[in-house]
Amino acid sequence: MPIPAPNLYPPFNILRLSHVVFGVKDLAASRKFYVDILGLQVTDEDEQTIYLRAMEERGHHCMVLRKSEASEVHSLSFKVFDEGELDKAHDWFAAKGHTVEWVDRPYQGRTLATTDNYGMPIEFYFKMDRLAPIHQKYELYKGVKPLRIDHFNCYSQSVDESVAFYNEIGFRVTEYTEDEESGRLWAAWTHRKGGVHDIAFTNGLGPRLHHTAFWVPTPLNIIDLCDLMATTGYVSNIERGPGRHGISNAFFLYILDPDGHRIEIYCSDYQTVDPDLEAIKWDLKDPQRQTLWGAPAPRSWFEHGSTFTGVEPKDSDLAATPIIAP
Repeated sequence: MPIPAPNLYPPFNILRLSHVVFGVKDLAASRKFYVDILGLQVTDEDEQTIYLRAMEERGHHCMVLRKSEASEVHSLSFKVFDEGELDKAHDWFAAKGHTVEWVDRPYQGRTLATTDNYGMPIEFYFKMDRLAPIHQKYELYKGVKPLRIDHFNCYSQSVDESVAFYNEIGFRVTEYTEDEESGRLWAAWTHRKGGVHDIAFTNGLGPRLHHTAFWVPTPLNIIDLCDLMATTGYVSNIERGPGRHGISNAFFLYILDPDGHRIEIYCSDYQTVDPDLEAIKWDLKDPQRQTLWGAPAPRSWFEHGSTFTGVEPKDSDLAATPIIAP
């Protein structure tokens, strides 16, 4: 199935992804992982919740950790262009029959909670408290020196349908993997902010969150993180990499947090601002698609994911598989 033509005039204007809210069982263990090992900055915390931001970010948070009985994802959030776009989004989702609710979120203005075509919880806002810049406070840099949140990747039971839905609200495809036998999409990378992706979709049991990615300064920061994790009790949390993707050209490392939420540490992709940029097509069996160089992805990378609160994932009927490490 061909990818849809870019929708350059969507019903409301999304700027970029913003933040993820994780449910975690042990807040202290998660704090140690994200703050002491990865190097995210705490912007507020109490006995139930920790708010985090990366070094280049001025918004109050890019990740929220909430103490929960289950290790799950509460929501994925996006920032819109201005206050009026929230009302347009509300009306569009309501007209489509999606649940819509105005919710109160600390450090944010009006926030719209709704769902995508498969029930995945997504939120939209315009205003978030601004904090003083810290990108030149080099004494704060530690761990992998995370600069900003970069993207989400989600499992979908039908990548074609997920791409069609997100295309309606303005997400443009940059690269995609097609199964030649069925002609269907196995994976796709879509963006709003002008990088390779804000949200991507991978074929599988879905909806589930495959990973959340953070942009770091250089590949050497990723090597430093491997050394740090290997000598502080986290070597078994390293799942895949380091290596370089064919898709996106990114230098990558995949790690698991104490609850099993997958994090990608990421740098070196490319700019995709031009609205007429042609998407890059990959064949599912191309060995350089997922790994330009480095070890092939392990089976866990294709099967493990984080569930969303209150959402029962369903199997995909596309049985095609890429190259998996033995």
